[in-house]
Amino acid sequence: MDEELDPAILAALPEGCVTAVNPHGKGSWSSGYKVDVEANGEEHKFFLKIIRRPRYAEMALGEYESQKELQKYLPDNVIVPTAQGQCQLDSSASFFLARFRDLDEKVAQPSQLVEVLERLHRLSTSPNGKFGFHVATFNGWAPLVNEWCDTWEEYFTRQSRSDIAWMSSIRGPDAEFDVVVKEFFDKVVPRLLRPLQTGAEISSRRWCMAMCGLGIYRSTWPSSGLFSLIHAAAMGITSLGWPVDLAMMREPRYQFTSEHVNKYKEVVGPSEPVEDFDDRNALYAMAFLKDKVKEEMMRLIAKHPYGIDGFVEHLHVSEHGD
Repeated sequence: MDEELDPAILAALPEGCVTAVNPHGKGSWSSGYKVDVEANGEEHKFFLKIIRRPRYAEMALGEYESQKELQKYLPDNVIVPTAQGQCQLDSSASFFLARFRDLDEKVAQPSQLVEVLERLHRLSTSPNGKFGFHVATFNGWAPLVNEWCDTWEEYFTRQSRSDIAWMSSIRGPDAEFDVVVKEFFDKVVPRLLRPLQTGAEISSRRWCMAMCGLGIYRSTWPSSGLFSLIHAAAMGITSLGWPVDLAMMREPRYQFTSEHVNKYKEVVGPSEPVEDFDDRNALYAMAFLKDKVKEEMMRLIAKHPYGIDGFVEHLHVSEHGD
């Protein structure tokens, strides 16, 4: 590869001799490499990602900033970013550099996964009491709508609409689906998310990851037993208030089970209303369902046909018994 010769990348590495650069990983929207460096008699290993996509510079910056933020709270459980920037010899490419970790592809045990997520929720908080992030982040190479906003309902709604628009641009128009989408946003989203905006729950926006399941592997270096949430931040972690972390568990390819969900509920505890936990999880999982999105939307519409008004009526009956 030519990237090892790029002055921008060399400048980000320890001053010494680059002894090897080899392809590493199976990226679908970037190229990954393992870089070995010898400096001052010591060996150093780095993971290098080269990005050649529209908005490549923003993608590298977004991954760097979000992984750096995660490192504050989970120093032993995430990759450690060291540099990012634009390649000098190729003006159409950017790079992301991090310390290299040897990983094997074993799904975390429920207790190990939940320990990491619980620590993230407990230690982190939004810097300004809002939902969003200070630089652009991406789901793969698709941009997320992550400007700061005041409510989780607003954040989720605008991102979901963006996801649907992205999907429709690829699959083409679907008039029937458009009708379902409108009813879904009119009824289901307010019904399941607006109740979260009351009481103590709203006062603390904490970090969570919609895509954490893509990168939970056992780390074999520097010590076994660690779990790395790689790529989670690059996929767009955002200052959120409630656990979307488990959304990927409804997608079979991520190999998680109900044991992970049950352990999460036991240790972290679901937000109020507790009885909405599974439906909220289904709502968050829409981004993972692909061909089943319409089916799931229709199921939730049928379950909550009166939207937020149905919830208000239920509260009235519960409180007054009439």
